[in-house]
Amino acid sequence: MNVTDAIRARRSVRRYRAAEVPREKIEALLEAAMLAPSAVNSRPWEFYCTDKAEIKQRLMAAHPACRMLETAAWAIVVCGRPDLQPSHGYWPQDCAAAVENILLQAVELGLGTCWCGCYPSEPRTGQVQKVLGCTSVPLALIAVGVPAEAPAQKGFYDPSRVTFL
Repeated sequence: MNVTDAIRARRSVRRYRAAEVPREKIEALLEAAMLAPSAVNSRPWEFYCTDKAEIKQRLMAAHPACRMLETAAWAIVVCGRPDLQPSHGYWPQDCAAAVENILLQAVELGLGTCWCGCYPSEPRTGQVQKVLGCTSVPLALIAVGVPAEAPAQKGFYDPSRVTFL
């Protein structure tokens, strides 16, 4: 699959089949994430991953919009480390680039994902932080699993939102 196909095939999946996703595939997603660009190559991120039902339940309680974790095989929380970019402050953009790499790599691996934002929404950010027991800033929670649905494409090219200068 090429990147053009992956971009066009990516969907937000909210229902997953009861199927295990091997840790090796999760590691491939994380490798893709860590290949994302970042300001001054600071790589201001860390990742918390779980396939444990009890932790996914706690994450759903902390972030009610993540109900799809009930059927997802894994949860990946992408956290920012502002301390690694003290003079730049681009860590949210850098972490978002890492998230998008995860989503696109998942398409190639036949996995479904759903990106749920955390930062800058309080109390959501703080509640997810407590579940993880971390001091880094939860930017996004990503559900990962084998899709049980094939949502229709929602994005499209809209030339009215483009200005060529």
